[in-house]
Amino acid sequence: MKSIAISGSPRENVGKRDAKELRYQGLVPAVLYGGKNQIHFSVSAADLKALVYTPEVSFVALEIGSVKAQAIIQDVTFHPLTDLPLHIDFLELDETKPVLMQIPVKLTGTSPGVKIGGKLVQKLRKLRVRALPKDMPQYVEVSIVSLEVGKSVGVGELKFDNFKITNNSDDTIVSVTMSRALKQAENEGKK
Repeated sequence: MKSIAISGSPRENVGKRDAKELRYQGLVPAVLYGGKNQIHFSVSAADLKALVYTPEVSFVALEIGSVKAQAIIQDVTFHPLTDLPLHIDFLELDETKPVLMQIPVKLTGTSPGVKIGGKLVQKLRKLRVRALPKDMPQYVEVSIVSLEVGKSVGVGELKFDNFKITNNSDDTIVSVTMSRALKQAENEGKK
């Protein structure tokens, strides 16, 4: 999986007043946990754009003062009106422990059901994946080359060696439904 480098400054004071002052300066308060101890720091809001405002998922190479850590975004709190990040939590990665992440779904191939006029409906755009950091995929590839009208691909049909999908096995990822035009053509064919 790709990694994005971000540098931050350690925070001496932790509290509402200090966090408000940081936001006023264009910085976002953050915390790194999962390692030996928690590290409170601030990061530039501009540096977070490539991480937060994208459908892609990335590891984060953090550099906070003299500390370097590989991490993932665990949680982001946004302002309700401006949609700017107010606070961000990072989870430090351990190469020996599996981690749970939301990974995007990438559809591959062309569905024969769509070619004849069916409508492709993608119900899940991300899947919960549990894997060791070295085995974490950039995306989960789902083939739709065998999807006819009325057929679907469910989570239970996907099998991978290096990682496990933790969504409910009955969940539908993508399906091909009958479009209005196809229904109309079918009804006219019966007359």
